[in-house]
Amino acid sequence: MKKSESFDSVWDAITDTPGEAANLRARAELMRQIAALVKKQGWTQAEAAEHCGVTQPRINDLLRGRVSRFSLDALVNISTALGCRVRIDLDAA
Repeated sequence: MKKSESFDSVWDAITDTPGEAANLRARAELMRQIAALVKKQGWTQAEAAEHCGVTQPRINDLLRGRVSRFSLDALVNISTALGCRVRIDLDAA
């Protein structure tokens, strides 16, 4: 019988290192907040793309949660294009 593993989050389960998990967690959170802002503004994907300085297909990927298609740099750039300031907090693990 195989022993099951337990993980603190899905990110920990699908990555090899805590650093990779932290990176995915940060990207997912930025994407979630950007998507919430787009929804709050009531923008179409084309309008959101114009405001974010990216293409409509990129916005579609973002709104569908395709984390692997975005770097932290890209998400920070999109956030600042929307007039947002990105803040990072460190907590003890």
